[in-house]
Amino acid sequence: MPAPRSLADDLRARSDDALAALLASRPDLASPVPGDTASLAARASTRVSTQRAVDRLSTPELDVLEVLVALAGPSGTASLTEVVRACSAPRARVLPHLRRLLGLALAWGPDASLRPTRSAVDVLGAHPAGLGAPLAEALGTRSPARTRELAEDLGLEASGDPVADLEAVAAHLGDPERLQQVLGGAPAPARELLDRLAWGPPTGAVAGADRSVRVEQATSPLDWLLARGLLAPAGPGHVVLPREVALALRGGRVLQGLDDAPPALVDAAGSGAPSSAAGGAAAGAAARRPELLDGAAAGQAAEAVRLVEELLDGWSTAPPPVLRAGGLGVRELKRLTDRLEVEAEQAAFWAELARAAGLVADDGEADAAWAPTPAADGWLDAATPQRWAVLAEAWLRTSRVPALVGEKDARGTARTALSDDLDRTAAAPVRRAALEALADLPPGTPATAERLEARVRWQAPRRAGALTGRLVAWTVRESTWLGVTWLGALASHGRVLLDASAAPGALAGALEARLPAPVEQVLLQADLTAVAPGPLVRAVAVELSLLADVDSRGGATVYRFTAASVRRAMDLGRSADEALAFLRGASATPVPQALEVLVRDVARRHGRLRVGVASSYLRSDDEAALAEVLASRAAAPLRLRRLAPTVAAAQADPATVLQVLRGMGLAPAVEGADDDVVLSAPVVRRTPPRTPPRPVTGEPPPVAPGAVATVVAGLRAGDAEQVRRASAAPGTAGTPPPLSATDPALALAALREAASAGRAVWLGLADAAGRTVVRQYSPVHVDGGLVTALDAESGAVRTFSVHRISGVAPV
Repeated sequence: MPAPRSLADDLRARSDDALAALLASRPDLASPVPGDTASLAARASTRVSTQRAVDRLSTPELDVLEVLVALAGPSGTASLTEVVRACSAPRARVLPHLRRLLGLALAWGPDASLRPTRSAVDVLGAHPAGLGAPLAEALGTRSPARTRELAEDLGLEASGDPVADLEAVAAHLGDPERLQQVLGGAPAPARELLDRLAWGPPTGAVAGADRSVRVEQATSPLDWLLARGLLAPAGPGHVVLPREVALALRGGRVLQGLDDAPPALVDAAGSGAPSSAAGGAAAGAAARRPELLDGAAAGQAAEAVRLVEELLDGWSTAPPPVLRAGGLGVRELKRLTDRLEVEAEQAAFWAELARAAGLVADDGEADAAWAPTPAADGWLDAATPQRWAVLAEAWLRTSRVPALVGEKDARGTARTALSDDLDRTAAAPVRRAALEALADLPPGTPATAERLEARVRWQAPRRAGALTGRLVAWTVRESTWLGVTWLGALASHGRVLLDASAAPGALAGALEARLPAPVEQVLLQADLTAVAPGPLVRAVAVELSLLADVDSRGGATVYRFTAASVRRAMDLGRSADEALAFLRGASATPVPQALEVLVRDVARRHGRLRVGVASSYLRSDDEAALAEVLASRAAAPLRLRRLAPTVAAAQADPATVLQVLRGMGLAPAVEGADDDVVLSAPVVRRTPPRTPPRPVTGEPPPVAPGAVATVVAGLRAGDAEQVRRASAAPGTAGTPPPLSATDPALALAALREAASAGRAVWLGLADAAGRTVVRQYSPVHVDGGLVTALDAESGAVRTFSVHRISGVAPV
């Protein structure tokens, strides 16, 4: 089989399984579906698609790609033997990574002449593997006169043609034996300067880098190197070490060694203890008993559910407003912090998590507010394990980064919770990678955030850049808050969270096995407290929270009954008999006499004072109670005036009157126009139906396995159709073939490939009258949206915009 002449030829020769693997690894190539392998190759060669593929490469894969780019350059080739030698590693270690690059279509060709794609060269940048530009490019910035002088100083005969002189100098210094002779005569200071640049970065800042110096005029180490072309000017005050010189200094190696061993997560003793304060442990701690760790993590998972429930309860009755620029205001975040009794960082995390899970959203009203969605009602009715599963799965897939709240953006404005500026495409992949690294350890074995960061960076060093370390640290912290990890180790239900093949309900079941069973009864005590020895069933918890306030939490929750808490239940329509009946049914102990006296006393006093609307008035059948209020200094702000023995008028609204009287320890009630007590249940707000926000990944959705086979079949059919058209209307040097419409991005990729390989193509170009003219061109240079090509008919070099191109086909 002849060697492929292009990436398209290479892809066309691959098996269906190989094409299917390519589409599965790079799903963006299948959206939209390419018509044939030529279109697939053009799309695979675009910069955006190549950038995605390169960003997913591991450290050894990236090392091998940089070696190939450094050896082959933009348009050359390198053999497998050369690549293995340059990697400083055995063939068996290099070959799997090279085969991976070929499978991803980042490189192509047989083992004897491997080529990186042009887009891969562009993505890696100017200094692959820390090497500078080739000699011809690095020395090409000199003037023609200086190039002639350099040729003469190297003992070459100047031709007078700057291009020929430059090629001669590059060929002379590019010869390994001659280059070693020149380097062998370098003074020690000059050799020391070269050694500092040899392993990168290849550029350095020095004074006088751009001056012209002849060999006989060289007085310093820098002058000695510049005069002989071993260093080249790279702009004012900067020099660059040419690639061939650096390779000679490296002994022909591109890498010092292939970094193909993943960083260890634990030391030789099996310890990788976390150093974070939240859920952390002292450095050097060993593995812990998995069952104890799972129990602690499960308890934190239940606490996470309670905190989100508390957030929903608060925002149901008092939804915070949406800022004009979007997001949650600083004051509202502070209120949420106080309500949940957590730090501001945690409050922002729970708000973001509730939104990611689809439990809260912008209600879309004119005065927009953040309110629970209808989905929150179903979530609240579910059991704790099922509720936690919803939160954990939403956290694992979300691209939101709550830890950025409070940091300044590019405009110097502080970011707010729930704003649009908190999405990061690398957040979800880094989060999963960090947890999967923990999953590789035995149960109960912790790892530090620093070691997790090293492992995640090794797996994909270009994925998140400088943000990787922070994302890993935030993942460790958030996973502890959520109960996925504890003390730096992954809990058993956290392992189920990462298992994509787990059956529906398996995640909730894994947590349920670690949680104590919900209890239906509390222990009432004589000091007006109730102790819940475990998590309460929701119906009991809701009713008890009306009659009592939480005093403390932990393994057991302590509730305290006060006059204010009992009055709260009375305001919602509970009578003394109903309250006591509930307590008798929900308690494993008799109702203490002190608690029964408190309930009946509050009920007796509840409603003795009635507040109505005039401006407002105060009425009581008990004249003494009304006289007590009128005589109190605390009631002075109401400016009460007695109208009758049982009625007083107030110069304040009813809400203010209720607040002042309750502050005096009284139990007033609101009276309606029919003289009956008005029961004021809080208004519960809900948004219209909302879908949870989609994660921002920057990636197209993965291709379904069945769809991959269909796409491959379509590629084969497209290739067959192209062959049929070519045979029906063959294109020769003077007879162009029929051209189908070509996307501008695909046209640019095809033209770059043709320019790199030095091949001619047929181009369909729109002329000034809008007519399409098909002519044969040899692309010379493609930059941005402009194409420079040689017209085969006239011999003229033309430059035109890619948007004038209607079609491209090889000759």
